[in-house]
Parts: sequence; C-alpha cells; structure tokens
Amino acid sequence: MGVEFVGKRGALFWLALKTGFFTILTLGIYRFWMKTRLRRWYWSAIRPGGHPMEYVGDPFEKLLGFFIAVVILTFYIGIVNLLLMFVSFSVFNSSWVGYLASIAGVIPIWFYARYRARRYVLGRTRWRGVRFALEPGAWGYAGRAMLYWFLTIISLGVLWPRMTFLLEKYRTDRTYFGSAKLLQGGRWQMLYRAAIPFVLALVATSGVAAWLLLIDPVWPDTLSDVDRAIRSVYLLLFQDGEMLSMNWPERLFLIPLCMSALVYGAIHYRWATKRIMANHKSADGVRFASKIKPPRVTMIYVLGISLSYSVLVFGLALLILLVIGALGFDAVLGDDIAVMADMPQWLSFVLLGALYLGVFLLWGVLHNTFVTFPLMRHMALTTTLPTASGLARISQRTRDEFAEAEGFAEALDLGAAI
Repeated sequence: MGVEFVGKRGALFWLALKTGFFTILTLGIYRFWMKTRLRRWYWSAIRPGGHPMEYVGDPFEKLLGFFIAVVILTFYIGIVNLLLMFVSFSVFNSSWVGYLASIAGVIPIWFYARYRARRYVLGRTRWRGVRFALEPGAWGYAGRAMLYWFLTIISLGVLWPRMTFLLEKYRTDRTYFGSAKLLQGGRWQMLYRAAIPFVLALVATSGVAAWLLLIDPVWPDTLSDVDRAIRSVYLLLFQDGEMLSMNWPERLFLIPLCMSALVYGAIHYRWATKRIMANHKSADGVRFASKIKPPRVTMIYVLGISLSYSVLVFGLALLILLVIGALGFDAVLGDDIAVMADMPQWLSFVLLGALYLGVFLLWGVLHNTFVTFPLMRHMALTTTLPTASGLARISQRTRDEFAEAEGFAEALDLGAAI
C-alpha cells in the first residue's frame, strides 16, 4: 500500500497567508484556529491507500487548554521560583543557584508537554474513520528523557543513538491505531550508522581546528602572546589598529565548509534514524517501510530556510531603518532615511507595528510553503505499507478526552509546528 500526497503549494500559501492575517488581527487568538485549519489541510493531503487522513481537533480545546496551562505555569513560575530564590539566598547567599534550579525545574515540564502534545494530535487523527491514540505516560517519558540525556552528556554523545531509540520506542509502543498496538522493533545499536556523516564531520572539524590554531597557526602570534592578540583584535575592530600578521589565510575557508558538514551530519542523523526506526515499526499484520532521503531533506532545509529567513532578516533591517526615521535620527543617518519623521508619532508607531507583524506573517507563510510542505510531501511519498493485511481486523476505539489539549506545549512554545 502506497501513500499519496495531493496538496498543492499555491493553495497552502493562500491558506497560511489568510489564517496568519486573521491571527494578527485578533492579536494571536485566531492562532488556534489557524493551526487547526493547517493541520486539516495537511492531513487531508496525505492519503495512504487513496484514503485521506482526517484531523478532527477542536480549536476551542486548544484555546481552553492554553489558558489552563498558563494558569498552572504561572503558579509554578511565581510560587516555586520564589521559594527557590529564597532558599538560594538563605543557604548559599547567592542567586545563581536559584536560577539554575529554576531552569532545571522547567526541563521535565518541557518533556511532559512534548508527550502530551503528541498524544493530543494522535487522539484527534483518524484514517478510514478509525482513531489513533497514545497511552498516558507523559511523566514517565519526562523521567526517561532526563535520565537518557544525562547519560548522553556524561558519555560525550556516544550514547545519543541509545537515547534516540529508547525515547521513540517508549512513544511507539504506547501508540494505537484503533485496536492495533504499534511496536518498535530493532536495537539501538543500529542507529550508529546514521551518525557516520556527523562523526566524520566532527573529526574533520577537530582536525582543521587543530591545524589552524595549534599545528600551523593562522595567527602565529596568538599562542605566544594571547594578550597582545586580544588587544590587536580590539584595536582592529574599534580603533583602526593594524591587522594581525596571518599565515596562509586562505585556509580560513575551511571553517564554513566544516560548519556545513556538521549541519548536514546533524540533519542526516535525524532523518536517517527516522527512516531506520520506521522500517522496524509494525503492528499485527501491518508493517511499515520508509525511503526518506536525508540529502533531499537537507536541500529542503537549505533552500526553504534560506528563503524564509532572508525575508525575515531583510524585513527586520527595513524595520530598523524606519524606526530610526520615525524617531528622527536624521542627524545621524541622513535626511533620506528619516522618511517617517514628518508623520504624527502615533501613525508612525501604528505603521511600524503593522510592518513588524507583517514581516513575521510573511516569514511564517514562506516557512510553511517552502519547508513544512515539501517535508510533509517527501515523508508521505517515501512511506509505504508492504504488509497491510492486518488492517481488516482493526476495530474502533473510544475517544481520548483531554483536559488541557496542547496547552502546555503552546505555553512553552512547543506547539508551533504542524
């Protein structure tokens, strides 16, 4: 059984533009309706076996859940952080311990919110009328995530594939399609081959850094006199000082190459692990297969993010110039920049606010159109069900109710993605 994707980029562009505009007009309240409409569009475009997916989430659920989560988080941030700061000053006579404890206290809630958001999305997704579901287990996921992250950090990243596999297995083994329970097969050691490009890039970057800084330094005086090197850089940047003598400076072009290799290695690892684990997912009489191509995904990221963020940077730069003009700094930047200096101040601020929101609106529309859309299409078209005979034995399951929907994910800005 293959998977079709029938959505058109132009239709998504206008839908994202329209819903984003309404979100701005309502000062963000329409955001929950925007996400619902976008998800319904994406879900209906994905058609396994010719049958469209359905998203039946309710924007009122999202709005109410957001308010519930904000109330709970406000209590946590206000009361718990106050107690932490009191203990920090009383016991350690310093505030930094309280700040660290406060940040550490948010981490489990962050993992909790991610699991709850996934549970809500699955619980509101149907295919051929049959509901998906994810069993309760958000706090168990949060505890495991913190433990696996701790082990990954102390192992200097060697156990990263183990963390990736075990967290995905925890979620997959609690996922249902109707009465069918999904299982994540395989072993965590199989993910190491997905990390090969990143490891090679890391080794190459380390070698280049050692060559440029230690073996044959680009700036020979840097190691012998660090203070002089720092002073020279300061004078060069701020007081037109002399440039440091450089040895074969053409080698500096290796730095962006190494950074690009590291970025590709990270993208390759993320999507290759998705492909490997998808090929080991199954249910009773159902098996999955994926042919996701990390190089293709990398091109989507590079082109789409470059386009959307170029618009964002250009828009913000234009906004800064207009702000300078509105405040009347023509003596500093010239009369031609102060294009809004003669306007009433209130009108200037209204126009600047509209431009600011418009820049982020266009950035969000372009990100949806040139990043999210091609990624969803690529994932759909590269996914198949080689074995689907068990679908005929699957029965319906009851609706999974939620008190706060995706509220915590929204409040912590984890629910912005489709």
